[in-house]
Amino acid sequence: MRSQLLVLAAGVAFVAACKSSTSPSGGGHSTTISAENNFFSPTPDTIPAGQVTFSWATPSNGHNVTWLTGPTTPANSQTLTSGTYQATLQAGTYTYHCTIHTGMNGTIVVQ
Repeated sequence: MRSQLLVLAAGVAFVAACKSSTSPSGGGHSTTISAENNFFSPTPDTIPAGQVTFSWATPSNGHNVTWLTGPTTPANSQTLTSGTYQATLQAGTYTYHCTIHTGMNGTIVVQ
């Protein structure tokens, strides 16, 4: 029994160690979204109505935030390699993407 518990604990530790730091994290409740290595994180996200901040935390070849759908149409961001971009969102579901990187998409549910 004890050896089975040790094997189980080792397996859990192995799976936790294998989680990639270069993939997007799922979900959250943060009003700050990172534009990282060709993904937004966290996404999808659920936040209260108000301001959301996109942050370029790591040096990159450039990303932008271009809104696809939503109850309002915030201004799109410029292409940035660092810094922040802020948008004010009302209740509803918003989708956005980076026009530079295919598949770099995000969703925000505003309550």
